[in-house]
Amino acid sequence: MKKYVARRLLMGLLTVIAAFTINFIIIRLAPGDPISTLMGKETNDPALRAALEEKYGFDKPLTAQYAIYLKSAVAGDLGTSIIYNKPVAKMISERIIPTLLLVLTAAVLALIFGTLMGIQAARHEGTAIDAIFSGFSYISNSMPSFWLGLMLIIIFASKLGILPSYGMVNARAAYTGMDYVFDVLLHMILPVGTLLLVQMPLYFRIAKSSILQVTNEDFIVTLRATGMGEKKIFNKYILRNAILPTITIFGISMAYLITGVILIETVFAWPGTGSLMLTAINQRDYPTLMGIYLIMSISISVVMVLVDIVYALFDPRIRY
Repeated sequence: MKKYVARRLLMGLLTVIAAFTINFIIIRLAPGDPISTLMGKETNDPALRAALEEKYGFDKPLTAQYAIYLKSAVAGDLGTSIIYNKPVAKMISERIIPTLLLVLTAAVLALIFGTLMGIQAARHEGTAIDAIFSGFSYISNSMPSFWLGLMLIIIFASKLGILPSYGMVNARAAYTGMDYVFDVLLHMILPVGTLLLVQMPLYFRIAKSSILQVTNEDFIVTLRATGMGEKKIFNKYILRNAILPTITIFGISMAYLITGVILIETVFAWPGTGSLMLTAINQRDYPTLMGIYLIMSISISVVMVLVDIVYALFDPRIRY
């Protein structure tokens, strides 16, 4: 098991380095640059451009820029934002908690509810429960997340007026203590609900198909022939074997949520990394973009390594 974990950690580290390198190159090759943004469209002073390029290190060859930034990133220094003139690490640390709050809450709820729906649909295949859950899954899966978020805002915020439509807290109320916690939870309902509806169909389909597949395996037929009770067969053999693909999907889903939550944050004006990334992209703020992409790569790699380890614990064949 130790060798397996070591291999997965090494693969995670190599994945982060590869993602870091690819992002660095793509950002530099994209049209536009931060110096032009700082100077403005009407200013074209070669001396000013040369001075700014020297200040931010853009006068050096691309390989030298890469080596300098990689060395700084390993030391924990993600540089200084060109647009905001603030340390990138500090800016991301202020925004990452709201993003993780949305991602983790939506991922766990989608895992629980989607899997439970899949289990019930599989155990009652062909009944009204299966039809209702399957129909709900198909409808929910066909809706884009940003469109669904806008529809929820129109219904629950604009028409009914029962839920807030933007932000993380009510800035005018200035709540403290438990009132602040309840205010955050109230503002989370719509964005988390949107991510939940988008993610649940994935777990539903995987759980349902896995349970149906395991139920038809030969060893399950043999267990039934021995007279073992259906409840024991399901809980001890079917569910344990069928839940393994769900663990893998959870890791993939987490990777999607970490990157895809940007749209939801934009729709609901959630103060996470989404708005910071969009501003950095528009302004070609290289240090901020690289910092965000690096944090995303590390987060995704950590999640995937943890999922692989949990998978190996559930299924000893994996680590061998």
